[in-house]
Amino acid sequence: MKASWEKIEKNVGVLDIEVDADQVADALDKAFKKVVAKVNVPGFRKGKVPRAIFESKFGVESLYQDALDIIVPDAYMAAVRETSIEPVDRPEVDVEQFGKGQVLKFKAKVVVKPEVELGDYKGIEVEETEAVVSAEEVNAELERLQKRHAELIPVEEGAAENGDMVSIDFEGFVDGVPFEGGKAERYSLELGSNSFIPGFEEQVVGLEKDGEKDITVTFPENYHAEELKGKEAVFKIKLHDIKRKNLPALDDEFAKDVSEFETLDEYKADLESKLKERKQAENTRAKEAAVVEKVAASAQVEIPEVMINEEAEQMVKEFENRLRSQGMNIEMYYQFTGQNAEALKAQMHDDAVQRVRNNLVLEAIAKAENIVATEEEINAELQNLAQMYGRSAAEIHSIFAQNGNLGALVQDILSRKTVAFLVENSKSVASAV
Repeated sequence: MKASWEKIEKNVGVLDIEVDADQVADALDKAFKKVVAKVNVPGFRKGKVPRAIFESKFGVESLYQDALDIIVPDAYMAAVRETSIEPVDRPEVDVEQFGKGQVLKFKAKVVVKPEVELGDYKGIEVEETEAVVSAEEVNAELERLQKRHAELIPVEEGAAENGDMVSIDFEGFVDGVPFEGGKAERYSLELGSNSFIPGFEEQVVGLEKDGEKDITVTFPENYHAEELKGKEAVFKIKLHDIKRKNLPALDDEFAKDVSEFETLDEYKADLESKLKERKQAENTRAKEAAVVEKVAASAQVEIPEVMINEEAEQMVKEFENRLRSQGMNIEMYYQFTGQNAEALKAQMHDDAVQRVRNNLVLEAIAKAENIVATEEEINAELQNLAQMYGRSAAEIHSIFAQNGNLGALVQDILSRKTVAFLVENSKSVASAV
């Protein structure tokens, strides 16, 4: 096999590939074995038609597409390895010559990973903020924990208030006609959470147990369902239950109930320590992000749109996973926010550009500074994952290898090491705050 690479644009080039006639003959043999098992020829059992009779009846050309499907992917991947290019999208293949007894000649137009022209990346000035925790922050954290441990008390008499948990039936109508997704029974809703269409929750406030009410709201102009955008809707509501949060007293007993400490003062001291650790971690991440952003901004790179689209799609998947971990799904999110898939992806476009740029620049710095992921570091990462998921390191390695994710694992280690290198070689300046 022969392969040559020629750039025709900044991130686009063409692979010229030739595959010798012996490999073409082998691919035609494999194609024949595949096709002959499916054809019927009088006088022969299925799969037992001689090659010569098959070709005289159907023509050797009937095997060409199957043979190309067999030979082109392997030849393309071999050419990629031989020319050391890094494709970021599927190739556009143009077959120039193919036939029995002939050399296969084809071109593959390929979008490749862009080259990065690095700017300054050592001695970058970044702000460093001291991790200071105020008494107000400790009290706010304590109040948050107090609310989390609140007891929900059924309210038998009186009206629903902001902050209450209510169980409701609702059905929505536009112009007197019910619409899809506008009906639910015994739906749990926290009033004041702003998780429903604007104006909905506020009108439930004041309704008593077993009370019924018609609520009028207007769907946002950017609502994901085209037929509901800007439309006025009437929801028929029935409120089944009201539960109100009963906050526990902030005293020593509370500290004993929610922690290993005997007194509230000890618990507050521990909260302050944890908040400080959290702030220190946040400051470290902020410093890392700042230095990477500055280094990336000074680099020159033209990013192919396909890389941006793939990153945006990955970000949407990550967002869906976060929603699922919170007991939601993407359809619920679209319903609550009035967005749709296209709008969400467009919203993530700029962040996707920045993420791709950052990754490309970090990769270029790693190459420039000979930063590598050692075997020990890879094994340590696999061991950490094994402990996290209760599996053996060998199992985790096998799973990553089968899914083709070992490269991503190595890249993650390289990125962390490169960021650490940049921080180590940066200059800290005191924050103005």
